[in-house]
Amino acid sequence: MRIVWIPFTLVIAAACSNTTGSGAVLDAPSDLTSVSLDGAVALTWSDNAYLKDPNLFKTYRVYSTSYNLDAGQCGTNWSLEGTTVAPEFLAGALQNGVPHCFSVTAVSTDDVESARSPLRSDTPRPDARNVVLFARQAQDAGSGFRFWDDLNNDGVTQTDELGLVRSGSNTSIDFSVERAIDGTLWLRPVRAGTGVELYSTSPVEDLTSIDFAPNQTYPTSSIQAVPGYGYVFSMAGGDGFARFGAVRVTHVGTNMLILDWGFQTDPGNPELKTMAR
Repeated sequence: MRIVWIPFTLVIAAACSNTTGSGAVLDAPSDLTSVSLDGAVALTWSDNAYLKDPNLFKTYRVYSTSYNLDAGQCGTNWSLEGTTVAPEFLAGALQNGVPHCFSVTAVSTDDVESARSPLRSDTPRPDARNVVLFARQAQDAGSGFRFWDDLNNDGVTQTDELGLVRSGSNTSIDFSVERAIDGTLWLRPVRAGTGVELYSTSPVEDLTSIDFAPNQTYPTSSIQAVPGYGYVFSMAGGDGFARFGAVRVTHVGTNMLILDWGFQTDPGNPELKTMAR
């Protein structure tokens, strides 16, 4: 469980130990970025190793290990996730809420492996698209939303406990959709310990554009739902650790809205999606 906020920039490992060839060594990828997905992490990096010497380039190798978010440290037991000739890779079949650390190397045609790229941490989290919520004033049923409800009280997130659409009058929801007198729709935090903050003062391209949950106090007042904008929710987990959820509104009508949502299952982990800063 997580109790501190860790600066995002990580150190660069000195070199990869697997340098068995005798030829020239390619440059290591100069950067590495990632996007948190549901049960996966999408990685992209600079293609500088190939661009500098295409005739010497053979492949990229992608490695992963554990990551200690409290200490801000990657583990030491690295595993090969796979190889690719493109500067991108999807690390799949990952458990949501479990932090990982990634690094990439470039391999030459002589099978000489470069130093590692900068290290990158990321934590997969569940999400869903195109969820319809009604305005409570138009229809109470289906006007409330709960990111996670530990229905069996085991402290573990199960699929059927996530993304629960409930009535807006239900006091256990994280937020309801409310219609103001002027016809605008608003997201209203409901459950004790729940607050919401606008992620950015401009629209976000996608749900995955929502980065770390800001380290701040989350207001419990309502916030207007505007198409294209992202919102971050902070919620009490009942165990002393906050939980963080992301919402991107895609459509706002008179009686309903449509949104995408993501939720970080790792207690206290603010990582909703990681991208280069």
